[in-house]
Amino acid sequence: MRALLDVLLVVLQLYVWLLIAAAVLSWLVAFNVVNHHNAFVRSVGEFLYRITEPVLAPIRSILPSLGGLDLSPMVLILIIFFIQQVIAYYIYPYVF
Repeated sequence: MRALLDVLLVVLQLYVWLLIAAAVLSWLVAFNVVNHHNAFVRSVGEFLYRITEPVLAPIRSILPSLGGLDLSPMVLILIIFFIQQVIAYYIYPYVF
């Protein structure tokens, strides 16, 4: 059972890094640092969008509109950190 919790913790940490990569890529595209017409950038952006958008969309619908500022990735990262801490401190020590 601990192995499953370890895998879950790794998957959650990987998802945090994917959220950060998606946010950074969206900033780079918005400020014209990278060209979205490049095939590699487009494929990476599409992959990150498909991975993160199903989880971010419900959070965006709950959060109020702040103009051009999207806080949903930060909220999701905080939720993931909370879940990781609950697993590490309250579930993991009591599983054999």
